[in-house]
Amino acid sequence: MKLSIHSPDELVAAIPHLLGFQPEESIVFLPLQSDLPVARVDIPTTARDRDGVWHSISDAFRRYAQPDSNVAIVLLSADREQAPVIGQDFAARLGTIGISTPILLWADESRWADLDTGDMGLRTDAARETVAAATVRSGRAQPAASRESLAESLVGDREPVAALLPETRAAARENTAKVEGRWSLDRMQRFHRDGNRLSDADAARLLVALESTPTRDRLWLDMNRGNAGSHVALWTDITKRAPDQVRAAPASLLGFANWLSGHGALAWCALDRVPKDKPYALASLVAAAVQSGMHPHEWEASKTLTTGRGAEAFAPTRTVARQAAVRPAHGM
Repeated sequence: MKLSIHSPDELVAAIPHLLGFQPEESIVFLPLQSDLPVARVDIPTTARDRDGVWHSISDAFRRYAQPDSNVAIVLLSADREQAPVIGQDFAARLGTIGISTPILLWADESRWADLDTGDMGLRTDAARETVAAATVRSGRAQPAASRESLAESLVGDREPVAALLPETRAAARENTAKVEGRWSLDRMQRFHRDGNRLSDADAARLLVALESTPTRDRLWLDMNRGNAGSHVALWTDITKRAPDQVRAAPASLLGFANWLSGHGALAWCALDRVPKDKPYALASLVAAAVQSGMHPHEWEASKTLTTGRGAEAFAPTRTVARQAAVRPAHGM
């Protein structure tokens, strides 16, 4: 999504729409007419914390920096005193890799200030309404009140599907993996056509089929930037309904579909639904793609390599821990 912004007030108002939720005590990096990632970080209050954040984000920005790249830095905090030091520190660091920062703002719930010029103003309902209207016209959902509420939206009633899993596994054993894989692909394609919610029985069968890595990868390889929205709808519903033992695959597919759609925050929320007691390779790869600032258009280029090689073929050049503070998200 691209927005036409006419004032600092509108720029601050746009941030929740770009992230998908209303951030608090955050520093946000917003690309201005460039192909750089959007990134949000909890405000690093110490020099050591700022070094850690820079280590996390610098590769992502350096990867897509062009001679005319520039970024707006916005600090959202109740504490205005620390804002100039932190903002100017990151502006200087970005300058070392050729990225200029023509806009450096601080804002709290009611005011904004330009940290370069000293100009100040109020955050207005008019700016919020203007930006909200523009995002509605683009088809983008309105932001959640917080990241926590965004994450909670992926938790649903898991009991109906859980009750069906034993008999579904028994039925699947009567078929070959090829039959179950073909059914899964056909069922997904039917969802693409009609958008109708899967029955509990179909949801259980799909979740059991996804335990086969080749089946999961066939559904994964179906994703492209044109049908990513349909995949988001499918895997959001399945992730909500999936019990712990079968949630890793749909949550990882949902994370990937969200990343492909340019919804970085939603991608992380999906990955947070992957049970943490068992490592899951696809979840780790999606986390690395989001964390490293990889652009979604690279997926299309990589699909020919991925076919036949599985998830390991799609790997960013630098893998970063999922728990890192910064979570960049391209395409917004």
